[in-house]
Amino acid sequence: MAFTSTPRGARLARLFVSHCLNAWGHPYDGRVNETLTLITAELCANAVTHGRVPGRDFHVRLAAEREGERLRLEVSDTRAERRPVHVSPAETDTESGRGLRLVSALADNWGVTDRRGGPGKTVWASLSAGRPAVG
Repeated sequence: MAFTSTPRGARLARLFVSHCLNAWGHPYDGRVNETLTLITAELCANAVTHGRVPGRDFHVRLAAEREGERLRLEVSDTRAERRPVHVSPAETDTESGRGLRLVSALADNWGVTDRRGGPGKTVWASLSAGRPAVG
């Protein structure tokens, strides 16, 4: 789904992911929903702050893999030249990258790839979710 590259767009993306997870059996107040919603907030804030190109939206993709046991979040923007780097959680004296340290601590894995079908990059994170509750 596409969102405007604004703080409001980032907030709407976070709400979208939380709502999808709830619909997939991961309740709003559950570990999986809270964790992936926080990761979404960080990655979308980075897309709006560091990946923004005027007039271009950022995109969010949420996918369930392995029968819902693993979730993958992708946030794509059009700034290919500004790629995030992995920062060690122990590096606390840096001015930037704190959000990515949080993503590193919460996600099972994360990385950056070239954006499919267009210019830019996709920052992704995956999280083990276990079997979703059937409601």
